[in-house]
Amino acid sequence: MARIKQLSKHLINQIAAGEVIERPASVVKELCENSIDAGATKISIEITNECRDIRIADNGSGIHPDDILLAFSKHATSKINDDDDLYNIHTLGFRGEALASIISIAKLTCITRTKDYEHGTKVKCENSEVQQVETGCAVGTIMEVKDLFYNLPVRLKFLKSSNTEFSYIQEVVQSLAISHPDVSFELKKFGKTVLKTTGQNNLLQVIKEVYSSDVTSNLKQVSKTDELSGLKISGYVSKPDFTRSSKKSYHLYINSRAVKCPVLQKAIDIAYRNLTASNKYPFIVLNLEIPPHDVDVNVHPTKKEVRYKNPNQIFNFVYFAVQSGLSNYNRKPDSDIENNNNNNNNDNDNFQNSVTKQTDSPVINFPNRRQDVYIDEKTDTIYITDEAMDKLKEKTTERNNLSYHQNYNKQQQFFNPQQQTAVENTENIIGQYHDTYILIDTEEGLEIVDQHIAEERYIYEKLKSEKEVISQMLFVSDVINISATEAELIKDNIKKFERFGYGIEFLKSNEIIFRKIPQMLAKINPKEIIADILANIEGDIDNLEEKILITTACKASVKANTKLTIWQMQEIIKKWRTTKMPYTCPHGRTISKIIPHNKIASFFQRAK
Repeated sequence: MARIKQLSKHLINQIAAGEVIERPASVVKELCENSIDAGATKISIEITNECRDIRIADNGSGIHPDDILLAFSKHATSKINDDDDLYNIHTLGFRGEALASIISIAKLTCITRTKDYEHGTKVKCENSEVQQVETGCAVGTIMEVKDLFYNLPVRLKFLKSSNTEFSYIQEVVQSLAISHPDVSFELKKFGKTVLKTTGQNNLLQVIKEVYSSDVTSNLKQVSKTDELSGLKISGYVSKPDFTRSSKKSYHLYINSRAVKCPVLQKAIDIAYRNLTASNKYPFIVLNLEIPPHDVDVNVHPTKKEVRYKNPNQIFNFVYFAVQSGLSNYNRKPDSDIENNNNNNNNDNDNFQNSVTKQTDSPVINFPNRRQDVYIDEKTDTIYITDEAMDKLKEKTTERNNLSYHQNYNKQQQFFNPQQQTAVENTENIIGQYHDTYILIDTEEGLEIVDQHIAEERYIYEKLKSEKEVISQMLFVSDVINISATEAELIKDNIKKFERFGYGIEFLKSNEIIFRKIPQMLAKINPKEIIADILANIEGDIDNLEEKILITTACKASVKANTKLTIWQMQEIIKKWRTTKMPYTCPHGRTISKIIPHNKIASFFQRAK
């Protein structure tokens, strides 16, 4: 083995740069974050030379001429001073690594000026060497990076195509623009503007500028504050019928810093459970404000990983915030929705049991851990106990029950028998299409409602809110043959079946009969019911209670290809309007679709 020797400063910086500067997008991220920390309200990014040349200009505070040389040295920063500051981070950057890393793998020119000086400073950096001269310039900073990875041919070789690398850059700028709506961003590629935001400090406006009005029209506001713990969450989540095919549309921030957080992701996933179809994910923009001493952002040089002092508290806070945002459904103006969202800011439970099981996964034991939300750092997976999930369901049921009955009472007042004529006028039902879809003439346009899943959503929420389901006794029941595995499953969960009105009796180890079933399923063959429940489980016994509930609601609902009277259609729509989550059925299928009047008019070439 060779003798030990001290590496050169330049080589040390190149090694460190491997962690901080992964690709051109990393340079854009680090420099833009510096601009934001410097108080910039305008940031311009120009990309050329296959994404290896990057120019970033801002109108921030600039760099003091006496500090400019120090700024490009390793671990030099203005953002922290002592050990305590490391646990009280209020800026995006704080490690003092970015500039030193960049100048070790690229040629950089920096032009900067503070408001206290009439002249600016120009610095040229190459191979970690820095030269400084005076120059004229406006207040702010311009960073010009040339020939990125020019002295690292191996890293250069592994870069993707220029279009792919630019897409990564665009994602970074989009993320920064969303998390800082008060900053105007402009991204140019070969002189052409690709992205531009106005910096009006309006998050919804930024989302519209970055994506489209189609996205913003399908968003629900989330706003929740817990003054006692110092937690606040704000942003938007999409309606369950507006989804994407991946979680790339999860834009999650901690104190306006983009993060990859399994705790937040799991809370969102559970809030959307039974609202979206399989392998479909909502569009999410959420910023969680948390006291800096309760979160550790100094986990990795990229600063995307975080650790919480109390992950249980964070999980519950985010879960109930998202659920509240989704449940405040109103088909009328968005201002009403926002007002409702702001009134739901008081839920925060901390679970106190040991971790025993991963949600939606096989049993995994974690001895000596007194917490309910556990993060496996190696697999980046979050585990939640059965006890915690039960408590979460209980709390959710209480909230749903209260909200459901409040909403139902309001609807009952609205649907007073004395006002029956008004009801019929408000729901201008045209009729049925294909004996499956209910057609309604609304203010927005032609609304098409799937009669089966609309009623399924109503029954599902009604069953979930009831403490005891009314049962129908069966004096005669077919004998149902089941497998040994299915028999064990039913025996182990017999109380869960009873919870929803099922009475099951074993005649033999592989033969059962129903003594009672939910009253609403009186006309359904018990063989079909148990077959559907067992088919839905498919070896996965997690959330069995939920699957029983979903199957019951599905079986009890009016079927497709069923002719209905106007009165029956009116009843289905009236009940569906009272639900908390009227977007999708428990399987995640979209319940209704509105075709705007102007689209119908344009099809017939009419001016609307």
